[in-house]
Amino acid sequence: MSVSFIVVIFLIGFIGSFISGMIGIGGSIIKYPMLLYIPALFGLTAFTAHEVSGISAIQVFFATISGLFAYKNTGYLNKRLITYMGSAILVGSLIGSYGSRFLSESGVNIVYAILATIAVIMMFSPKKEVPFTPGDTLQFNGPLAAILALITGTAAGIVGAAGAFILVPIMLVVLKIPTRVTIATSLAVTFISSIGATVGKMMTGQVLYGPAIIMIIASLIAAPIGAKVGQKMNVKVLQWILAVLILATAIKIWVDILW
Repeated sequence: MSVSFIVVIFLIGFIGSFISGMIGIGGSIIKYPMLLYIPALFGLTAFTAHEVSGISAIQVFFATISGLFAYKNTGYLNKRLITYMGSAILVGSLIGSYGSRFLSESGVNIVYAILATIAVIMMFSPKKEVPFTPGDTLQFNGPLAAILALITGTAAGIVGAAGAFILVPIMLVVLKIPTRVTIATSLAVTFISSIGATVGKMMTGQVLYGPAIIMIIASLIAAPIGAKVGQKMNVKVLQWILAVLILATAIKIWVDILW
């Protein structure tokens, strides 16, 4: 690996992980298109969709661990919600990541584009912020949360994502979870999901370990910083940042697929 290649991959990992820590996602929604397009723009070796999904899977595992530490004593991590959604998404991510070996490059990209489009629609749907103070009892539909997490994990596992970019709008719009709880708890659920995605990608030989290690180092540095910044930002601003990022990504992927 050349120095320029290492620098570019590190910056992709750092920027993506900072944003992911800030808005409570694993970062695949951001880093998937960055890894797919940016190296080629600099004349470096371009990754295939399968390679990008493999790198993303293992990187998200470490990014969510480091991001979680920033929320461990805040009171926003809901154990009951983590149990319902975490157990279901682990099964789904294992199925999806292992099954992705049977899809073509364009097939993986199409799944990603569909997920991003669904997330955009949900993020721009009207939502009312639910009042919440750490220590309050959180009310939600447990079985529905588990079913949605299973479906999300299966689809997200295909593209090497942990599914947080779908989980966050689902938790906000469908389950009516308060924003701060959503951001913190989605990191925990995403971490569990990333276990299944990482195992599946490694078993099917879709991980390039050199670039993955660079991304992991960047994640461990940037994700906690992003999480600390996110705790101080207005929740509406966080929602809009996530929505705009997902919209831009969805448009780019669909343009490439269709034209």
